[in-house]
Amino acid sequence: MESEPTLTRKQFDLLEALATAAGPLTQRQLEEQTGYSLGTINKLAKEMAAEGLLADGRITPAGLAALEPYRAKRAVFIAAGFGTRLVPVTLNTPKPLVRVHGKRMIDGLIDACLAAGINEIYVVRGYLAEQFDQLLYKYPMIKFLENPSYNEANNISSAVCARYLMQNAYVFEADLLISNPAIIKKYHYTSDVLGIWKERTDDWCLTVDREGFLDEEKVGGLNCYQMVGIYYWNAADGAKLADHLQEAYLAPGGKERYWETVPNQVYRGQYRVRVRPCEETDIVEIDTFRELKAIDKTYDV
Repeated sequence: MESEPTLTRKQFDLLEALATAAGPLTQRQLEEQTGYSLGTINKLAKEMAAEGLLADGRITPAGLAALEPYRAKRAVFIAAGFGTRLVPVTLNTPKPLVRVHGKRMIDGLIDACLAAGINEIYVVRGYLAEQFDQLLYKYPMIKFLENPSYNEANNISSAVCARYLMQNAYVFEADLLISNPAIIKKYHYTSDVLGIWKERTDDWCLTVDREGFLDEEKVGGLNCYQMVGIYYWNAADGAKLADHLQEAYLAPGGKERYWETVPNQVYRGQYRVRVRPCEETDIVEIDTFRELKAIDKTYDV
């Protein structure tokens, strides 16, 4: 039976840095990576060596076992929608399969998952579902979930289809163009969501509390994080979310919801989701055909 999460935040940060590094790290390098002082690093290293989590400055098998409850184990892609705003390209192709500079958008996300050791991958499909079969030639590990309600409900219907798979799991909007695969991490101390800092935005955005946890989700704001459609749910939150998604979906007006408003609005205050900052150069959501043409000139004909 898998052990429960027991590490402190500082212990986790130190073990994660060592577990994901290409080689051994000096205390100075650990200071740079974690943001902790050399004194804190030295004290932590001694304590964790005494617990058997470190030896000679390296992570031990016991240290890796202690990280295991924090490991991302699967990825769920929400990919059932019409992609209306990308017409005419999406008239014959689901939006996640649209090619940008010759590569399907969803491929970059899947490749980032595989690079992070996430090999259990699910795609929730609906519109032109059979076209997603082409992914199996490159990614034979993919499993498909069918959303029979994609044409009569918002993306909450796709999340409901995958609700029992959201523990220790990434949940992706499948139409994001990723440039920095390193933002998909192997280990997570808490549930989190990616966000891009904005002084002003008219898009969906997130405000945070003093500890960096999500406080409010809204449309438009000042000094907030523009929401990127990539969430990670730990085991406890993922189990709770399965029930909450179903309850919200069956409630009056539930089919019109976006899935992420369930934890962020309907059940606000019942989740601790850290906003994990990323840069505009890391990832972009291509919303419209105009934006697609601006990024890939082959569509500008």
